[in-house]
Amino acid sequence: MRQIILDTETTGLEVSQGHRIIEIGCVELLNRRVTGNHWHYYINPDREIDNGAFEVHGISTEFLQDKHRFAELAGEFRDYVAGAELVIHNAPFDIGFLNNELALLDPPLAALEESCSILDTLLLARQKHPGQKNNLDALCKRYGIDNSNRSLHGALLDARILADVYLAMTGGQTSLGLEAEQGVDTDSEQIEINRIESGQPLPLWQVDEAAQQANREYIEFLATQHDDPAWK
Repeated sequence: MRQIILDTETTGLEVSQGHRIIEIGCVELLNRRVTGNHWHYYINPDREIDNGAFEVHGISTEFLQDKHRFAELAGEFRDYVAGAELVIHNAPFDIGFLNNELALLDPPLAALEESCSILDTLLLARQKHPGQKNNLDALCKRYGIDNSNRSLHGALLDARILADVYLAMTGGQTSLGLEAEQGVDTDSEQIEINRIESGQPLPLWQVDEAAQQANREYIEFLATQHDDPAWK
């Protein structure tokens, strides 16, 4: 089964107010294994970013000026997600924005639901943990997932975190397949417990060169905006 863990960042909260996508991050799972075939781009929205949105993700209008527009990436994006199950936290938000971008193309492309199934992990979390906080940070705390690097939201970072949350919430991380090769019981929740108790290292994310370059460009841009940035 092919699943794409997906997240977006936007210029604001409402599609109806003309807000656009500025970042898409995707993490591929094949049969619950993280493949390393990520898809990540910053996108020039051809409009200003709301101050409230900037405070959430830290992506500025200036940083996006030389980035691709969605129309240049649309075909590649549709090919990447085609036939997959999209796993999204609060899916109506991201799907609404993505379908809006597809509808704005000339000619427009069909809505994602035409070629993908959608799984909303927020609804799943509410079913499993009724009456509790079920945002991504709360779920990380509940399932013991490290999100210490999440001082600001970012589409690829949040997709990676959501992949861990989703796998934990639906039975645990089985992405490396080491246990099956060794003939060990693959009940994935117990696998993670065994790893922790035995002191084995937990899986590390491998970042491809494109994602590393995008991150370097953003850090370099931030350096030009602050005399003494705290993150140096």
